[in-house]
Amino acid sequence: FLFFLMIRRPPRSTQGVSSAASDVYKRQYQRRVHGDNRVLRVHLMEKKEFIEAKYQERYTIIEENGKPQNLIAEHLLRTKSVVPKVGFMMVGLGGNNGTTVMTGILANKKNLTWETKRGDAHANYYGSFTQCVTTKVGMKVKKQQDGSMIIEDVFLPIKDLLPMVNPNDLVVGGWDINDLDMYNAAIRAKVLEPSLIHQLKEDLMQIKPLPGVFNLDYVASNQADRANNLKRGTTKELIAQLQDNIKTFKAKHNLGKIVVLWTANTERYYNKDIETLEELEKLIADNASLPPSVLYGIAALKEKCIFLNGSPQNTVHPAMIKLAAKEGVQIAGADFKSGQTKYKTAMGDFLVGSGMRLGSVVSYNHLGNNDGKNLSEPHTFRSKEKSKGSVLDDCLKSNKLLYPEGKDKIDHTVVIKYCPFVGDSKRALDEYNSEIFLEGCNTIVSYNICEDSLLAAPIMIDLCIMAELLSRITIDEKPIGPVLSYLSYFFKAPVTNHHEYVINSLSKQKEI
Repeated sequence: FLFFLMIRRPPRSTQGVSSAASDVYKRQYQRRVHGDNRVLRVHLMEKKEFIEAKYQERYTIIEENGKPQNLIAEHLLRTKSVVPKVGFMMVGLGGNNGTTVMTGILANKKNLTWETKRGDAHANYYGSFTQCVTTKVGMKVKKQQDGSMIIEDVFLPIKDLLPMVNPNDLVVGGWDINDLDMYNAAIRAKVLEPSLIHQLKEDLMQIKPLPGVFNLDYVASNQADRANNLKRGTTKELIAQLQDNIKTFKAKHNLGKIVVLWTANTERYYNKDIETLEELEKLIADNASLPPSVLYGIAALKEKCIFLNGSPQNTVHPAMIKLAAKEGVQIAGADFKSGQTKYKTAMGDFLVGSGMRLGSVVSYNHLGNNDGKNLSEPHTFRSKEKSKGSVLDDCLKSNKLLYPEGKDKIDHTVVIKYCPFVGDSKRALDEYNSEIFLEGCNTIVSYNICEDSLLAAPIMIDLCIMAELLSRITIDEKPIGPVLSYLSYFFKAPVTNHHEYVINSLSKQKEI
């Protein structure tokens, strides 16, 4: 909850405001968090080097005997004011997500317009939390002509609350196992309108992905025909090559910070958690067959880069978290929460929050992009099934009236099919069955069609922007992390600093 405090800036002054309005402002300072009885008072000071927030946190602990204990804690929160030049290196740069992000940033930077069958389209960042979402920051009192006073809520864009990198200023690069330049890769993806891609042909053709790390043991066998741009070497040598790529990219573009994001294929789960740094180093020294995502993560963290895992596999091992802590950088994951699952977590909140006992959820979708092709084999699909399958857990645990012990499970089925004809235009069908008054049954069915990558791209940009921002924040002079739990809103299967405490509920995640 600490991060959200910063962006809730109180009014600078209540001088000259009526007594009633002043009371409203005072109440506005005290923000009550859902189900927590937590009251927060914030005092904000802006200095040249940083923004400083001193605040008092009041919260309630419920003891074993059920007795509430009210506690108070005071904190100092600082955010560095200077936004560095940020590099955004994607693993899977030439895939549907990577080309969509690259093309989207260029289109916005150039403020392009292009022709579609529905008319002219204009570059935007719709779907982005940082660029297109507002939040309430306070209230203002307006005097009417008749002398009466009215109170209005004041909203500000998320991007204006604290110094954040402008997405148009991101320096984008990365790796791919296929050697197509970004223009031909974007054409191959069939996500964006050709009339847009053609305008950017000169720019996109100059961008080629760095050779990637490929291990067929961890992806579907049907990915082999795409792999023609590969690094070679032992596990240790591959990590060193990735580190060299990062160093070169940073020096070439004079970057202050780099965020490395895995947006490549879903991998199968590694057979066990890697618990310690010693175990991780031994696996590297023994030339163990490790998932490529782990190698990229190691390279990124050792080069002091933030590493984000956008796929469902268990890349963020305990040892990776320990490595991030050792290197003084941040890590987060896993699996972008873009469409069907985001809707599912919102529906879970709605149904259970309405007192209905959600009894079953059946989620079916089919898609025809390379992601769907890779998920068509059981060992890779299992990773996706696992990340999608746990998204309602904390919603059910929150209500012991509806889900008492012994009746605390629901039927939750996830089906994904590969259908090449539909391409990136994913079809998602969900059925929610709930028990209602006097053993009645309520069924809600939703059907969604959307280009999968057009939902994922703005989330990827948000993750880069928010992760960089969080890396500039300290709480009581300690950095946030090593796991950026505050980014849980963007992930299906969020990893946290406290593995026993994971929030999947969309409303709670956004509140945090």
